[in-house]
Amino acid sequence: MSGLWSGQPNTVRLDELDVICAVLGCEVGELLLPEPVAVPEPAASQSPGAVAEARTVTPRPRTGGSLPPR
Repeated sequence: MSGLWSGQPNTVRLDELDVICAVLGCEVGELLLPEPVAVPEPAASQSPGAVAEARTVTPRPRTGGSLPPR
């Protein structure tokens, strides 16, 4: 919570938002303000309005454990 008081929090946990909303008597949506996201310029090779090709995602079987880091 000290990060909130300083005005520069690294993260705000959902349970902290719940407490703040309970104290203030408001909803979470009233506290959060959307910020515009910087979108990179399209590549010069693409024509305007071109859509990048989607890649296929194949889910991996869940074996119960993850692999160690490489």
